[in-house]
Amino acid sequence: MTEQIEKNFQAQKILLVDDDPSLLKLLALRFRSLGFEVNTAESAELAVALIPSYHPHLVITDLRMGEMDGMALFNHIKETYPTIPVIILTAHGTIKEAVAATSEGAFGFLTKPYDPKELVELASKALSINICHPLDQATKKELSWREKIITRSVLMENLLREVEHVANSKISVYIHGESGTGKELIAQAIHNISSRRDKEFVTVNCSAIPEDLLESELFGHCKGAFSGASANRKGLFEEADGGSLFLDEIGDMSAAFQVKLLRALQEGEIRPVGSNKTIKVDVRVISASHRDLQKLAAEEVFRTDLYYRLNVVTLSLPRLADRLEDIPLLANHFIANNHSNPHGIAKGLSTEAMELLVSYEWPGNVRQLKNVIEHICTFATTPLIPVSLVENALQEKQGSASLSFNDAKKNFERDYLVKLLQLTNGKVTEAAKLAKRNRTEFYRLLDRHELKAAQFKIKKEA
Repeated sequence: MTEQIEKNFQAQKILLVDDDPSLLKLLALRFRSLGFEVNTAESAELAVALIPSYHPHLVITDLRMGEMDGMALFNHIKETYPTIPVIILTAHGTIKEAVAATSEGAFGFLTKPYDPKELVELASKALSINICHPLDQATKKELSWREKIITRSVLMENLLREVEHVANSKISVYIHGESGTGKELIAQAIHNISSRRDKEFVTVNCSAIPEDLLESELFGHCKGAFSGASANRKGLFEEADGGSLFLDEIGDMSAAFQVKLLRALQEGEIRPVGSNKTIKVDVRVISASHRDLQKLAAEEVFRTDLYYRLNVVTLSLPRLADRLEDIPLLANHFIANNHSNPHGIAKGLSTEAMELLVSYEWPGNVRQLKNVIEHICTFATTPLIPVSLVENALQEKQGSASLSFNDAKKNFERDYLVKLLQLTNGKVTEAAKLAKRNRTEFYRLLDRHELKAAQFKIKKEA
């Protein structure tokens, strides 16, 4: 285990916080001997001051300290740097408070006297799924062009460097990636960092618009050009004049319209449907597809000349399975910003739940992860989401055919209990009566599935 820790986490920074100088020294020696970079603080106040400049990947803090205790420090970190994991060390008399902290999102806690080996293993686990750097305000402002892209992946950072290189030219950019990888976000980032950022960024999904309407949608039309054209209408090319036009799923465009698009790109002008005049437009075209355009061009399904016109520069988006280090970051972001999270009940994921998300293959990429988190938040009844809820969400997406009988039974039982509590507004006596079980047995069932009846009362009354 020690060799593995030294190999994987030598560059990681740990901030140790305790008002006992001798304990701080022992802890620092222990972690430094394993190759970690360590800084120490003898108070929570000093820790708060150190974090913005030290950028720790993990904070290990005592619970009982001076005016600002470990719980207050944890709450500060959770609000200001939500992706930094926190481990709490506590005496036996404060175990209840430490457990409460983990339910609010602390990575874990150990009681004193703690086992040094257990602490190192817990720290290593925290770092393995939560490595990140907090950003100061100046850095956040500098990176505002990519603020919607949640990542700490080397692959994604390399891609974003490519985005910076191509942003201020007029060349067409083609973005290739599987469905759900975030192609539109990359297109938006190109626009945001370019000299065109003060003009419109217009997006259109070519596969979502019927072929007979696509020309009108992109180029506009004149009054009376066709049935239903009751007034002149400006097309999306004209809307994007001076800015950027993002053509998503361009691989689904018909051969007939490919010719018209090619002409518009070559001439820098469009002709609205029903008009005999052309309109000059200055548009930066960014296109994307989950299909292999090069292969489609070779098969003569997609025009070769249009392919080369669009594909001056290609940016390739990695699959979520290739950027596993982003999963904890994305999951926590989706939880914090999910509208299906009733009354903000869900605050974070248990360690086991996060490990399951990281180990999953994610064929639907980031979009699938967001949908799973939405599902989880809908049914969450405790601040810390249990692994059973994640298992249930993933199995529903995969289909029940691959489930074992025991897993299927467990999932059915939990869903049944949730529906009973929703139906009875969280009244255990009524729910137990409907289930034809006594209250004691019903409470045992709720505990087994980590359900709290009180949460359903709040949810129902809102």
